[in-house]
Amino acid sequence: MTTPSGGSTPDDYWRRPDTGDDAVADRPPAAPAATPPSGPTNPPTSGPSTPPTTGRPSSGPTGAPPAGGPAEGYSGPPPSVPPPAGWRPPVHLQPAPPRQLPPQDMADLDAAEQRSQRVTYGFGAAAGVVLLVLLCLLCSRVIF
Repeated sequence: MTTPSGGSTPDDYWRRPDTGDDAVADRPPAAPAATPPSGPTNPPTSGPSTPPTTGRPSSGPTGAPPAGGPAEGYSGPPPSVPPPAGWRPPVHLQPAPPRQLPPQDMADLDAAEQRSQRVTYGFGAAAGVVLLVLLCLLCSRVIF
């Protein structure tokens, strides 16, 4: 990674960019002053439920502030309309019913389990014999 020239600190890369001439690098930018709404102060209570206008410029489809005005903060997620009651996504394909598993031969399974247990015990015994021989060799070197 290259470092920028100009005597900046390594932490400058992770700081927010300055938003004005009086912005300080260690502090986040100050919130803009709230402007009083220019719309009607008492919206009608009957009729369609539309949000009251506040006189603030609306943001674009990507959430970016409009050209010429500063961002006024996050206004929350857009309103959503729940689906009708009982709505389900359309089903295009029905899966096939599950197949029947083949029957299990319990006697054959027990025999295979006993064979694998004998193999496991055989490997364990061989490892034990090797470790015992190594222990005897090490002890004989220490004693003699």
